[in-house]
Order: sequence, then structure tokens, then C-alpha cells
Amino acid sequence: MDFEWNFEQKTFYNEMRKFAENEVSPGAAERDIKGEFNWEAWNKAGKLRILGIPIPEQHGGGGADIMIMMAGMEGFGAGCRDAGFYLSLAAHIVIGEIPIWKFGTEEQRQKYLPNMCSGEWIGAYGLSEPDAGSDAANLRTTAVKKDDKYVLNGTKMFITNGPIANVIVVFATIDPSKGPKGITAFIVEKDFPGFSASLPLDKMGQRSSPTGELVFEDCVVPVENRLGEEGEGFAILNESLEWERACLLAGSIGQVEYELERCVKYARKRVQFGRPIGEFQLIQERLSNMKCRLEASRMLVYRAGWMKQKGIPARMEAAIAKLTISETRVANALDAIQIHGGYGYMREYEVERILRDSIAATIGAGSTEIQKITIARQLLSGHWTRIQNY
Repeated sequence: MDFEWNFEQKTFYNEMRKFAENEVSPGAAERDIKGEFNWEAWNKAGKLRILGIPIPEQHGGGGADIMIMMAGMEGFGAGCRDAGFYLSLAAHIVIGEIPIWKFGTEEQRQKYLPNMCSGEWIGAYGLSEPDAGSDAANLRTTAVKKDDKYVLNGTKMFITNGPIANVIVVFATIDPSKGPKGITAFIVEKDFPGFSASLPLDKMGQRSSPTGELVFEDCVVPVENRLGEEGEGFAILNESLEWERACLLAGSIGQVEYELERCVKYARKRVQFGRPIGEFQLIQERLSNMKCRLEASRMLVYRAGWMKQKGIPARMEAAIAKLTISETRVANALDAIQIHGGYGYMREYEVERILRDSIAATIGAGSTEIQKITIARQLLSGHWTRIQNY
């Protein structure tokens, strides 16, 4: 088992970290307060093809494999102090572009992916609803076929990039009585008749990433904008979530790494009772716990990504990785506040913002509770493989 990164991974990690540090991080605190999106950084990322990292070059992307992509995402997370921007970027790539790349027709790929990779069009993923978040199989948005079009009616809620998206992968049911087998995916453009998006919602954290409500009132979608066949939406949904849980969260590894580095520096320089607080055993315990959580999360996230690259089903492993890194983010953020004491509670020191930003990770892409259910069901069903058999 080789844990060493190759040249491409190391190079991409450094390039992405440098870009995030220089182009995204400045002004992050002010954008958090105002809830502003960083359009300048977005446009620069588009010009560098960062917004299409894994998409094949013939469709306007960078053509990176999964492991190189994850190394780059980790680097971006390590250098990015604007967690909202990272969320918007990662969602655009992983659950905006990848479903179209993996399940779309060649005509759909040619129409949408080049403009998404360049940043001219922003992608979103319309799954969650006011009454169907974790219970995705029972979504209420309907799609009725009429001649050469579908008519969609329903509402989506808590949609990352929703207020600014040009292209949304939307899930609706063609027959509620069929349950998951009725779910079908569509590519919806913001200018389609009957579609509207709300203003950004006022959130606790990741405030620079616009999140909103999407409304479909007799929204007309051409039949050629159906993604996959009728009834294949649930399979597309599960594959997309697996990508999200395995790959999008690589950025969280970088964010947690940065946070630990910050805490170590503070523990070395902060003096109490005549000596640095890093010499006190209880501070050392917090730091060691933070490091152990980080490294365990790193192994799990990269294992899930490695399985995706090898074509090995990774539903349970992706759920384990998502559960572990999201809970690590919150636990480490709480430890960071305790290490910084009163300063950790002040906006000036950024630590409180890290905590606010981290909590969403335990909810989005399936809550902590849903990950536990997924893991247990995979175990009980026997649909898992011991690691020595990979």
C-alpha cells in the first residue's frame, strides 16, 4: 500500500493552495459578514479551468483523475479562508457538472459543460425539498410529460448556488406511487418558463455561498433535457451523492489541517502562568485529539476516492468518510475555540467563523444520522467488501 503522492498530486496541491491563498482568502471575513459571493475569484478560477477539474478536456475541463482532483481540493481547502466560496466551487463541480458528464448525452455535454467549466454558467443540484431532505425517495416535485416536453411543479430548498445558478440538475417524480423508481433527473436552465429562484437565505455559516429556494410553477423542460431515462433519477442521485461524499470533502481535510496548524502556533506563543500554554497537558490532549481525528479522516476520505477511481462500489466507504470528516470538523473547531480561550470567541480571530462554517458539513450531502443508517444497511445487506479483497 503506497501512501506517497505522485508528482502531479503534489504539484496540483501546491497550485490550488496558492490560488486559494492569493485569490480567494483576502476579504473573507468581510464577505462573511455581508454574505457576499466572490465573483472576481470565480472568474479567475474559470479561466484556469479550476471549475472543471475532472471534466474531460474535450468538454472544456482539466481532465484530472479522481486522486489528483482530491489532492487539489485538499490544497484549495488548506489555503482557502472563505469556506463559502469553496462550497460553491465544489458543489458546482461535483454535483453540478459530474452528473451531466457521467449520465448526459453527448449533446448535453457539449451544450453545458464547456460554459460550466469556464465559469460562465454556474451549476446547482436541486434535490432537497421543504418536506423531503433526508427522505429523498419521497420528494414531492412532479414531472408530467406533455408531447415533447415535461412540466415540473414543486419546490426545492437549501440549494447551494441556487440564487445564482444558470444550470440546475433537478430531481422530480413522474409517478409518486412508484417511489424511488419514479424519480427522474432533468437539466433545468434558469430562463426556462415557470422557474424562479429566491434571494440568498440568511445562514449561520458559509455565508458567502448563496443558498436559496427554487420554485417550479408549470416549468417547461424540453424532453431532450431529461438526464438519463425515466426512472433512473434515483441511481443518478446515489452516484452523485457518492461522488460528493468521497471527493467534495477532500477540501475539508485541508481546512482541518490549516486549523490545526493555527492552533499549534497559538499554543507555542500564548503564555499563561509564565509558560506557553502548549506545555500544559490538557492543551496537549486537545492538540493530539485534533491530529488523530484529522489523520483518521484523511485515510477514510482518500480510501473512498481511491475506490471510486478503481471502479469499486464505495457507498458505505463514502458514507464512513463523510460521517467522520464532518464530525471531525465540528469537534476540532470546538477544541480550537477552547485552545484560543476568549479570543476564540471573537470574530477577529477567525476561529468562531471556522466553527460556524463547519456545522453545515454534518447536515449537507446526508446528515450524520443518514450516514449511520447507510452504513448499517450496507453491513446488514452484505453489500460490502473486506479491505484485503479490494
